[in-house]
Amino acid sequence: MRTLRDASFGRPVKVIAVHGDGPVRRRIMDMGITRGCIVTVNRSAPLGDPLEITVRGYELTIRKEDAELIGIE
Repeated sequence: MRTLRDASFGRPVKVIAVHGDGPVRRRIMDMGITRGCIVTVNRSAPLGDPLEITVRGYELTIRKEDAELIGIE
């Protein structure tokens, strides 16, 4: 399965699943990243972590570790 970490920059992708346990999964979903939403990876930090994404019309940064928990089409 592809994850948000594998997404190309500037290309919108659809979230198909949010994995993880308890508080980690809840935190990701509280940020607005839920099944069916469209997410675009804009860029990464100079050393590669975190990723800057656009979700539901706002900019957000997430760690690559968390991006691996988000399954995409």
